[in-house]
Amino acid sequence: MPKSVSLSAAAALLVLSLAASGCSLLPREEAELKPPLVKPASENYRTAEAAKGTVQKEVSGTGAFESLSTDRAQLSGQGGRLEKIEVQAGDRVQAGDVLARLLVDGLDLQVKEQELAAERASYALKLMPSSDKEGRRLAGLQLDIERLKYARLKERLEHTVIRSKLSGVVTFADSLQEGDPVAPYQTLAVVSDPSRLRLAMGFDSGGDLGGVKLGSPAEVKIGDNTYAAKVVQTPDSAPQTPNKALADKYASTLYLSVQGLPGNVEIGTQASILIITEQRKNTLVIPKSGLRTYQGRTFVRLLEDGKRLREADVEAGISSSTDVEILKGLKEGQVIVLQ
Repeated sequence: MPKSVSLSAAAALLVLSLAASGCSLLPREEAELKPPLVKPASENYRTAEAAKGTVQKEVSGTGAFESLSTDRAQLSGQGGRLEKIEVQAGDRVQAGDVLARLLVDGLDLQVKEQELAAERASYALKLMPSSDKEGRRLAGLQLDIERLKYARLKERLEHTVIRSKLSGVVTFADSLQEGDPVAPYQTLAVVSDPSRLRLAMGFDSGGDLGGVKLGSPAEVKIGDNTYAAKVVQTPDSAPQTPNKALADKYASTLYLSVQGLPGNVEIGTQASILIITEQRKNTLVIPKSGLRTYQGRTFVRLLEDGKRLREADVEAGISSSTDVEILKGLKEGQVIVLQ
């Protein structure tokens, strides 16, 4: 047998042998590895239990104390021109003290002349014979006229001096100068009694007062101390006044009476105010963030057995800034998922 034939036969025999034994001259591919099994993380929810409690509707704001008794120095009749404002803000005055003066512009001389005219008319009546009944009647009428003129002029002169009607502190004094015109009912100064105070809380005229009424309870905080209070005047209960500035103030101010005020509270002291307009006690309450609305529905999400979520339609009652009352659809102790 030729040598080349023997080598070919040997090579063929080796290939068959490797194939039969399952071996290969190529490298074996590694088997595909499966991803490790990882337990999914459980979702964390912020929750709260429905519980019995108290919920209240509130109106809050800030205010300042002002006097309950105030005198406004104003011209009640016709206007005039200013001579001098005799006081400054902060001055203490007594009832009857002069607050402002107007220029008399010769009115004092007119009063004296009219006083003389009245005296002449009186003297003329005395000289009239008692037998002249018609003459005495006419002289008497003339005397009445002269006296009436005198009384009116004297009243005008008296009104040029404006006096305080009460004792207290000047809380406002206008900055008008001598000769400036003064209109009827223009306020030149304000005197307030510091011993009688009330708390004034302003708001935007026409704003929502959230059901504030006369007698509504309130809490007033001054510094670190809290005091009980109640509403004693609303825009609807405000007294009528011809003073437009005062009427505008009444239309946008609530007034409160505060109990047990300390002696250091004075006119202008600031306070935080919380007025309670409606309150429900021993009712079912949840955090406001647990109440949801969507397409007309009002509902909550309940967490049951610590893992299952379920939606429940509810009927809500009154609410505060943090809590809401639930009237129907929920039981005490159920767990609510918060937003």
